[in-house]
Amino acid sequence: MKKILLAVFGILALAFATLTPAFAQSKGTVYYMVPTLLDEFQTGSVSALELFLKQVGYEMKTLNADNKTDAQQSQMNDVIALKPAAIILAAVDFNALKPSIEAARAAGIPVVEFDRQITSTPSDFTSVAGTVEIGYVAADQAEKLLKAKNGSVKGKILQVLGDPGDPYTLDIQKGFEEKMKAFPDVKIISVPAMQWEASNAGTIVADQMLANPDIDLIFSHAAHLSVAAVASLEAAGKKPGDVMLMSSNGAPVGLDLIRKGWLNVEVEQPLYAQAAAVAMFMDKIVNKQEIKPGEYEVLGLKSTVTKEAWGPNIKIPGAAITKENVDNPAFWGNMKPPSDTVKPVE
Repeated sequence: MKKILLAVFGILALAFATLTPAFAQSKGTVYYMVPTLLDEFQTGSVSALELFLKQVGYEMKTLNADNKTDAQQSQMNDVIALKPAAIILAAVDFNALKPSIEAARAAGIPVVEFDRQITSTPSDFTSVAGTVEIGYVAADQAEKLLKAKNGSVKGKILQVLGDPGDPYTLDIQKGFEEKMKAFPDVKIISVPAMQWEASNAGTIVADQMLANPDIDLIFSHAAHLSVAAVASLEAAGKKPGDVMLMSSNGAPVGLDLIRKGWLNVEVEQPLYAQAAAVAMFMDKIVNKQEIKPGEYEVLGLKSTVTKEAWGPNIKIPGAAITKENVDNPAFWGNMKPPSDTVKPVE
């Protein structure tokens, strides 16, 4: 599995490198604190951030915490001592990294939260997917799938969450269950896969299919969790189409499962746009200038900046991927980097 993921990372890095033109003197170095490189979203985020930051004049260095909280805390301490232009953080543990964020900002170093929103302490900028809206899109798709299978919107859904400390998964759950309340004949069983571990998701699916063999739809909050779900279904003798599946980040493995007939819907998390937004606002972040609330276009997506208690926050929408549009190169899971060039927000 590691070899496959490293190969994917290599393909992404090469593809992004071919799109990167020459740039003027660097405005400074930005450190990206990535939680892990063992899933395709994280490896893709490294390449995307590096590409877009270089377009606006910044060098980027990456430190991988291997999903270890203490390692990321130590890395933050080391980077603070280097006094970079800014730190981009995708936290392993949301509560445990709060003191590190506060220490960096006290040292005058701006901190950007990427993908993993931290609300317990202020940051200088946060770039996230519209996660509640991803839940809404998933609910719309679940409604269609259940109606097509059962004649009306009724049945049983197993919802495999990510880590319960991650606002990403909690917001998706919130949006999904909020819309599904309109259908009282739908029962939703929600179980978290701790630390986003695929093996935990596989165990959840295996156990729940034994306890609830009439499950109609499995909704996992990330594509790599759906891979584990499929493995458990195969072990139970299931074939593509026996149980409907849906997940929500748009990774290559999810798109492959759609092509193989296992996955019905993948709700994309807009990785490229999330990274582009960080680059667009980096000058303002580094220079400690006001980031005004309002509507902004990021790689063609209408996105919204709001002022929150934890600082300026941009929310970027996702989209549903099905067998009809799975080959669209705009989806990051097809590993075709965008040709768009981002420019700093004035």
